Amino acid sequence: MRLTRCQAALAAAITLNLLVLFYVSWLQHQPRNSRARGPRRASAAGPRVTVLVREFEAFDNAVPELVDSFLQQDPAQPLVVAADTLPYPPLALPRIPNVRLALLQPALDRPAAASRPETYVTTEFVALVPDGARAEAPGQLERMVEALRVGKARLVAAPVATANPARCLALNVSLREWTARYGAAPAAPRCDALDGDAVVLLRARDLFNLSVPLARPVGTSLFLQTSLRGWAVQLLDLTFAAARQPPLTTAHARWKAEREGHARRAALLRALGIRLVSWEGGRLEWFGCNKETTRCFGTVVGDTPAYLYEERWTPPCCLRALRETARYVVGVLEAAGVRYWLQGGAHLGAARHGDIIPWDYDVDLGIYLEDVGNCEQLRGAEAGSVVDERGFVWEKAVEGDFFRVQYSESNHLHVDLWPFYPRNGVMTKDTWLDHRQDVEFPEHFLQPLVPLPFAGFVAQAPNNYRRFLELKFGPGVIENPQYPNPALLSLTGSG
Repeated sequence: MRLTRCQAALAAAITLNLLVLFYVSWLQHQPRNSRARGPRRASAAGPRVTVLVREFEAFDNAVPELVDSFLQQDPAQPLVVAADTLPYPPLALPRIPNVRLALLQPALDRPAAASRPETYVTTEFVALVPDGARAEAPGQLERMVEALRVGKARLVAAPVATANPARCLALNVSLREWTARYGAAPAAPRCDALDGDAVVLLRARDLFNLSVPLARPVGTSLFLQTSLRGWAVQLLDLTFAAARQPPLTTAHARWKAEREGHARRAALLRALGIRLVSWEGGRLEWFGCNKETTRCFGTVVGDTPAYLYEERWTPPCCLRALRETARYVVGVLEAAGVRYWLQGGAHLGAARHGDIIPWDYDVDLGIYLEDVGNCEQLRGAEAGSVVDERGFVWEKAVEGDFFRVQYSESNHLHVDLWPFYPRNGVMTKDTWLDHRQDVEFPEHFLQPLVPLPFAGFVAQAPNNYRRFLELKFGPGVIENPQYPNPALLSLTGSG
């Protein structure tokens, strides 16, 4: 049977309508993100950001709520919860392929890659999300990605609406001085570090090229490393919601989290070589040695402490202990009527810095041998080691005929007291060490002794200190600093 022209046109129209209806029905069944226009087109190829949850307490957290909030925004959102060991009580995480638990502590029954966090991240970007945050508005991570792409900062951050939202800080890290100095950020919202709760986004390759990418506390660890590299963080005008059931709501849980957090932070700073943290307003936190611990370095070989080979100077806690010991010893000597003077590197430090030389490891004082009997502690040290009422240890040095005052029985930072006596107008002594400055000198440099600021107090020093120091060390010694043993390690060549 042949179709008329009219029947053929009608059949074509019916077929076209059926195709249109089929296409509309197909579109309605596609995920909303796949139909989005503009920046969201990237979602069609899969999410660009992995949400990484590292900062939480196993004993009390809102991690399941956090995970669920991001999955509600995008069921395909990759999420990694990272912990050192298997959390207990167990986390109630959904058993789906895009939610993974990464255990970072190596185990005998797992391959090495299983302990590396980068194994679990395949996206270009990573969002470090703290416990107590939740995603409520769509597209927040994509907005952070776009801000990172168009901005000049290497990290972007969005505060979390908790009781402690993030704020900008300036941060200067000096590895040479073992010190981190925080202050007010001069150019907020671009800053060196953040204090408070924030979601931080950066490229995965940047995060995993850090020395310790997921060390806890994450904020402290992250910004110490990024600020040292000169990476800025931009605080965005974008806020993540706080958890509906926030963690650590009981006093006991807060106490436990604070105690464990302080311990983690102290261990982290010591591991990273930070001994002093200075906060805006002048508050100081010390993470180095004290009277109850050993000093920060071992036996010195060749007048060159180990830290100099690491391109570092004397740890600030050691300098603090040396200053305290020097001030105390000088007070004891002055009260006992023992004539003393700054000797060797201590004298050079006073002339050059008004303080201990930044890389020195002890303090030297000269004393008149005939005055030793005036001091009870020195008399006691002649017979053996004496621990005084302040915990300082007075003793005869094993290296020769001189005295040593140690900071404590545990901490052997010390002041050496060198007994000199005059002979034909020249000051000499009985023990000589192989130091270039260890030479005799005319007594007239001690007549009179003169006051010289040193290590936070005023000490006695030889008169005409420039001539005295150049006699000891050589011409230009004040203006041309050098390490104690340039033959082993040169200040100018140390980097």
